[in-house]
Amino acid sequence: MSVRQSAEIGMAIALAVVLGALTRLVQLPYGGSINLSGLPIVAMALRHGLKTGATTGALFGIVDFVLNPYYFHPIQVILDYPLAFALLGAGTGLASSAVFEKRTGMRFMVLGAIFIAGGMRLAIHWLSGVVFFANFAPEGQPVWLYSLTYNSTYVIPEVISYMLLSQFILRFINNTAQRKVINEQL
Repeated sequence: MSVRQSAEIGMAIALAVVLGALTRLVQLPYGGSINLSGLPIVAMALRHGLKTGATTGALFGIVDFVLNPYYFHPIQVILDYPLAFALLGAGTGLASSAVFEKRTGMRFMVLGAIFIAGGMRLAIHWLSGVVFFANFAPEGQPVWLYSLTYNSTYVIPEVISYMLLSQFILRFINNTAQRKVINEQL
């Protein structure tokens, strides 16, 4: 990993923290909120690929836990923070080659990758909810359904916003890719 890429990861994490604080629309009582903190992770994954997206997401997850901890168990912390955001970055990074090669249907590939990444993130939060937050489920409601409903209330709106905003991000990433090719040719 180059120094430039490490600096970009640091800036993306800082931007994610700021966006998480400034764009928080809803804060749920047992952790989770609707905000745009994952957008820089999505951008890094589209720009640099799966590995960098996963690294950015995992590091952001650690920083997010330090700044906004909701702690029940060490495994819950790993699931809800670094792993969930690493999967967001890794899943989105699946579309990075399509972005730089400007493949036909690139925008749909990006939307699909973000959708898959959001699904993986939701699955991890769901698992954490089933295992560690079962006692919060209302009486008579299955724990799996409670966890799915609770976590969907913030993950799904975030994923939709990432899908919409990614279309604007692609313009900047494509311009950067073109400059990179020109600089390499010089």
